[in-house]
Amino acid sequence: MTILGLRNAWGVTGRGAALLALSGLALLLAPLVADRYLVSVLTTVLWFAYVGQAWNVMMGFSGLLSLGHALYVGLGAYASAALFIHFGVGPWAGAFLAMLVAVAAGCGIGFLGFRFGVKGVHFALLTIAFAEVARVGFDHMQWLGGSGGFFLPVEAGVSDPLNLRGSPTLFYYVILALVLAALGISRLLLHSRLGYQWLAVREDAEAAEAVGVDLFHARMTAVAASSALTALGGVFQAFYFNNLFPEQVFSMGRSIEIILPAIVGGIGTLIGPILGAFILTPLGEGLTFLLEVSGWELPGLKQLFYGVALVVIVVFRPDGVWPWLASRLGLVRASGEGDER
Repeated sequence: MTILGLRNAWGVTGRGAALLALSGLALLLAPLVADRYLVSVLTTVLWFAYVGQAWNVMMGFSGLLSLGHALYVGLGAYASAALFIHFGVGPWAGAFLAMLVAVAAGCGIGFLGFRFGVKGVHFALLTIAFAEVARVGFDHMQWLGGSGGFFLPVEAGVSDPLNLRGSPTLFYYVILALVLAALGISRLLLHSRLGYQWLAVREDAEAAEAVGVDLFHARMTAVAASSALTALGGVFQAFYFNNLFPEQVFSMGRSIEIILPAIVGGIGTLIGPILGAFILTPLGEGLTFLLEVSGWELPGLKQLFYGVALVVIVVFRPDGVWPWLASRLGLVRASGEGDER
């Protein structure tokens, strides 16, 4: 896409379009100059950017706070892994079923919450409860490995993109494609009729209902879209790490890690989750690396760092880093909210 095309499509200035184009080019060329470790770090960054964008569809666009998004990651991961190991179904075909499973779970939670008037913090607690139920349940499913873990076969030197088997570079480009696809889908949703309904519900649900917006339908579609996208991130995780443990996949800590990029970068913006991931994840990985090199063992320090970073952002940049940065550097056209995204 040309610079002019970027300006027209994303509502950015010439400077902003040039920055987006250069950033995209740098990400495309990164594996050609980066070593194996840096590629793995960038893959992790992009994964969190992707799932952060998926969570942002639910919270940022429609105002539904979910603190249990690890549920959808886990369901997507386990469903695709089980299909691959037990039935020989490849990850690309298995991804569709994995997304359906996650959507069914998300719509079940949404139905309970919206039909019985569970709102705000109470809805967030409902999402946590279901993620915890899944964690305990999968811990006892021996068919899926139970607490001992579920492992995918790995063959050294094999390159099979159809079955997501290959080098770290292959996985890097897969997750990069997913991030770009999620970014494009999010923009299309945000600027569609449904997206405007989501924004109306987010800002004032009663006013939106008064002008004819079906609150139940709008919220359910937001949950379905977010859970489906998040499940796809779970599919990638399963085939990238080749092991699944319920205590890790469904943990509350994982849910918090999913939402942090959007909070730091800017909830409700398109670029925010990506920027937030590029701020938080390298700093967290760098801290872990320094601790390993120094020989120090300080359990929980990484989580403490994330907590401090979150407090700093909430206090000094409550709207996130992207809106402030875009305004200071003149990256967006100041002609409406849509241009900031």
